[in-house]
Amino acid sequence: MRVRFLGTAAVAALVLSACNGGSGSYPAGSGYPADQSASTGFTQTEIAAMPPQMRERYKANEISPVRRTADAPVSTFAVDVDTASYSNVRRFITQGQTPPRDAVRSEELINYFRYDYPLPTDRTAPFSVTTDVARTPWNPDTRLLRIGLRGYDLNYAQRPAANLVFLVDVSGSMNEADKLPLVKQALTTLADNLRPQDCVSIVVYAGAAGVVLDASSDSDEIRDALDKLEAGGSTAGGEGIELAYATARANMRAGGINRVILATDGDFNVGITDRKQLEELIEKNRDSGITLTTLGFGQGNLNDAMMEGIADKGNGNYAYIDSAAEARKVLDEELSSTLFTIAKDVKVQVEFNPALVSEYRLIGYENRALKEEDFANDRVDAGDIGAGHQVTAIYEIVPAGSKGWLGERRYAANQRTAAPVGSGNEFAFVKLRYKLPEGDTSRLIQRPVSAALLAQAGYPSGDMAFAVSVAGFAQMLRGDPLLGRWNWQDLRDLAGRPQGQYRQEFLTLIDRAEANALRTAPEGAGRE
Repeated sequence: MRVRFLGTAAVAALVLSACNGGSGSYPAGSGYPADQSASTGFTQTEIAAMPPQMRERYKANEISPVRRTADAPVSTFAVDVDTASYSNVRRFITQGQTPPRDAVRSEELINYFRYDYPLPTDRTAPFSVTTDVARTPWNPDTRLLRIGLRGYDLNYAQRPAANLVFLVDVSGSMNEADKLPLVKQALTTLADNLRPQDCVSIVVYAGAAGVVLDASSDSDEIRDALDKLEAGGSTAGGEGIELAYATARANMRAGGINRVILATDGDFNVGITDRKQLEELIEKNRDSGITLTTLGFGQGNLNDAMMEGIADKGNGNYAYIDSAAEARKVLDEELSSTLFTIAKDVKVQVEFNPALVSEYRLIGYENRALKEEDFANDRVDAGDIGAGHQVTAIYEIVPAGSKGWLGERRYAANQRTAAPVGSGNEFAFVKLRYKLPEGDTSRLIQRPVSAALLAQAGYPSGDMAFAVSVAGFAQMLRGDPLLGRWNWQDLRDLAGRPQGQYRQEFLTLIDRAEANALRTAPEGAGRE
C-alpha cells in the first residue's frame, strides 16, 4: 500500500516520530508502523509546530481513469460505507485549510448523506437496488449513471445483544481537546444507548495495555470508567488490539454483535508494529466473528491510511469524529448501521453495452477497485453493509456517437468499433454479490439498465441533483481535470435549497471553500 506523507520533501522523507514525540518510525509507503526507529532530524518542538497537513498520513489515491468500453467493458468494485473522509475534509475547510488531495475520497463524501432509495421489500434480499440516469452538469456530451443500495432498517428493540469492547488510545498524543475528551463524549453517547442484554468492556493502551472495565451493562459504571481515563505515555497499539480481542472472546455473544471499537489518532509504535502481523491478527478475529470499527480523532498526526486499512480488514467501518455532533450522528443516529451487519463481502459489477456506451469512468472507489475475476470469487474480501446503510456509486459515461475524452487511434488494428451486441434495450447491466452475515457462499442480484433512461435523461433534479453536487464538490477538491470550468456557484445551484441539518451544512462548506479560494487540494510531497 502506498502512502503519501504530506508537506515538504524534507518532512516527507523524515519518517514520522512516535505520537508522543518518541523514536517510533514508519516505513515509507506502508501506512503502518515498523519495528525500527530512526532519528527524524527535527526537534520535538519543530515537529509539534508543523501544520497538520505536514504530519498526517493518507493512502495514495489517484483519480479513477477513463475506460474505453470496447477495451474494458466491465467495472468491478467493493462497496464502501465509511464516512471518515467527509468529516475530515469538513475539519480542514472549517479551519480555512485546503484538505490534502489523498484525504478526499469521493465515495465517502457521497455516502455521508442519505438518499431517497426504497426499502427492500423483504429481508431475503437485504437491500434494494436503484438506478437512474441524468445529464452531466459539467459536460453536455456525457451522462451520469447512479446506482443506489439501501439496507433494511433495524430498530432499537430488534438489534441483537451486543458485546462491545472500547479500545481507547490514552497515549500522550491524545492529551488534546479534540482527542481523548472527545473520545469520552463519543463513547458515552454509545454507552447511553445500551440495553440490559448488552455489555461493554474498556481496554486502554499507552506504554502498555490493560483492562479498565470488564463486561458491564451498567451505564453509570461505564460512564464513570470513561470519565477517569487520562492520557500519557507511548502507544502500544498492537498490544492493545490483542487484549481487546481477547476480552471480546471472553464475553462472546453467540448470534449477537461482537465488535471492538478502536478510538485513536492512529499512531502505533510499540508492540505489534509489523503491518502483515497486525492484519493477520485482525483477519483471524474477523473470521471468528469479532469485527472492528475504527474511530479517528484529532489532527496533526492522524494516520488515516492505517485507520481505514485495519477497519477494512476487520469487516468494520471507519469514521472520523471531529465534534460532539458527529459523535451523535455516528454512535446514536446511525448506531444500528454502525454495529449490525446485514450483508458482507458486497461487490458491484457493471457491464456496459459497447453499442451504446463508448467510454466511462467511476467517480471515487479508487481504493476499492477489484479485478473482474474477483467478483465471483467468494474468497475475495469486500465491503460490508449494516442495517439502514446506503451505498451510492456514480459513473460518468459517454453515449456512443457523442464526443468522448479519448482521442482517435491511428492504426486500424487499434480502432475497435463496437458492433451491436446483446440487447439494444439496455445500455448497462448491474450485478451485485453479497453474503449473509453467517454465510460463506455469495448470492447474486442482477439488474438491466434500460437504454430509454439514457435517451431520455434530463438535467439532474431533487435527490439526484444533490448527490451529483456532492460528487462534483469532491472531484473539485481532488483537482479533477474533467470537470472543465465548473465552479463553486454551479455546485451551489445544483445542490438547491436542501432540507435537514447535514445537507444545509454542505452548502456552508461550499461557501467556505469558495471563500478560502480552494480549487485543487495539494498532492503533498514524499510520495511512495
